[in-house]
Order: sequence, then structure tokens, then C-alpha cells
Amino acid sequence: MFSRRTLLRGLTAATAAATLATGLTACGGESDAATTTADPAGTVTVGRLSNGAAKETTLKVSEVKSISAQLPEEIRKRGTLVIGSGTLPSGSPPLGFVGEDQKTLTGSEVDLARLVAAVLGLEPEVRRSTWENLFIGLDSGKVDVAFSNVTDTEERKQKYEFASYRKDDLALEVKKDDTWTFDGDYHSLAGKTVSVGNGTNQEKILLEWKAKLAKEGKPLTVKYFQETNSLYLALNSGKIDAYFGPSPNLAYHATKTAGTPQATRIAGQFSGAGETLQGLIAATAKKDSGLAKPLAAAINHLIDSGAYAKWLAAWNLSNEAVAKSEVNPPGLPLTNS
Repeated sequence: MFSRRTLLRGLTAATAAATLATGLTACGGESDAATTTADPAGTVTVGRLSNGAAKETTLKVSEVKSISAQLPEEIRKRGTLVIGSGTLPSGSPPLGFVGEDQKTLTGSEVDLARLVAAVLGLEPEVRRSTWENLFIGLDSGKVDVAFSNVTDTEERKQKYEFASYRKDDLALEVKKDDTWTFDGDYHSLAGKTVSVGNGTNQEKILLEWKAKLAKEGKPLTVKYFQETNSLYLALNSGKIDAYFGPSPNLAYHATKTAGTPQATRIAGQFSGAGETLQGLIAATAKKDSGLAKPLAAAINHLIDSGAYAKWLAAWNLSNEAVAKSEVNPPGLPLTNS
């Protein structure tokens, strides 16, 4: 994979994103990603090229020296923050997807990463990969931090450290004319065929429900699709009954398909941390990297300044706001039993 770190050294935070890759050509399951055009110094514009998914909003944000001083020395000297986005191959709107220019990676997660990088005085360098390769990038050190709808879980804490920034709510999406609803009781999934993303937090929850139903002699079929288009073709044709995934993605899709023959609706929601704990989405770095504390401090600065609320509002995610960013807060237990 070609590295752009040398190219980015010495650039201002406002112009760095414009000098990233000009395309999204995959290389071994990864790509460097153009993230936006240049912003004036001291500003970050969110919601660009979102094709109606967000309201373009320019926010004032500059380096906070007391926070950037907390960064590990290697990253501070390098001057870049290498950001992982696990959104290959087909994107995950509104969280991370190729914008209306057909080359620029946009989305709420990417925009927050750029805001955090600005507070830290670093140039944002986005690397796009599949979901599985996102964690390989963290493990290998090719990626500093993932901003990619990663749920804080106790299992993941064995390898990673977290700085929370958004509520994690999951949802079940069905065809609009399907009268089935989900009230949080896994028993209502008996006999259903449900799709879920491989290696995700929601897969862990769904497979635990499947195991519980199996002990009761009731079936639950789980299916996987590599492409979002294939998943929704299966849903619309009746090959699957529901899709279990992040609430923002599913709500976005339901809104975009309203009034079409492919219309869907949300049949119910569930916390990403299980029945007894509110799930949290978090910036994710390698354990003991020393990044979680400055990342949380940067996010809390954005919360205090009002930029955080404006970012959420631009992406229609205000109902997922948290009061503060926490370092390694309680996450999805090792078992939901």
C-alpha cells in the first residue's frame, strides 16, 4: 500500500484532506481516500458531497495545545492521524460512503475524525478498508484509530482502547408491507431468516439469540451478504425476513426508499450493549497506544464548543448524542446471557 505520510508533512490542517488520494483504488483490500476539498484555516466543513444525506455546515475548530500535548510522541512528530474507515466495498451511508463526485469518501464518521484531527493539530489521513481489514490495520499499526461505527465491547477491550462519542443503537429493517415488529424479545425472531454483517457487534448478539432459540427447539436462520445491494435484493424478494444492523444506516435506507417499490421500515430497535446497558460507539485504537485519552479530550472539547452538536445535526443524528466522551466505558458484556 502506498503511504502518503511523507506527502502530508508540513501541510496545514485546512489543506491536508485535499492532498490525499484523488481516488479510491483498492490495494489489498485497502485504499487511501480523498476526504474533502480544502477548508479555510481554522474550519472544517462537514456534510460535503453527501448527496442529500447531510446539511453542509462549516464549523470553527483549531488545535488545542493542551490536548495535542497528550498525544504519543511518535504521532505528534509525524503530524498525521491515520484514520481507519471499514466501509469497503459498497459503503455504509450515512456513516461512510463515496460522495456524489464518485470519488470522495464522506460520511458522519469521517467528518468527526477530521474534527478530532483538527483539535489535535494533526493532518487527517483516511484509509478505507473492509470491516475485517479495519482491525488488521489497527493490529499492524498501519492505522492509528478507527472512526467506523465500532461498538465498545468488553471482548474488544482485550486488544483495543476506546474513546466513546455516540450512542450505539441497532435496528431490524423489514419490507414496508411486513407487519412483523420486534419489541426487544428475541423469541419473536423464531422462524425468521435475518441478515447481519460478519464480524460485527450485532452478529454477536444475533448469534447468541440463535443459540438460545436452538436450546428451546426453535430455528433462527442467519445469512450474510458481501454487498449491500445483494442484501436488499434478498430482503425485497423475501429471501430474508429482516436485516439487523446499525440504526443510522437502516433509518437512512428506509428514508431513501420511502415511496418506492423497494420501501422498507424499521421494525424495532435494540441497544448495542445488550438488554441492560446503553451501547456506545467509540474511536478505537490499539490497546496501550496512549491515544484514547487525547481522543476523548478532543471529543469533549468539541462537545463543549458546540461543534459536536452541529456535526450531529448536520447528519440528522442528534438523537444519538452523548453528554461526554469516556475512556473505556462499560461495553457489551462478554455474554448477553
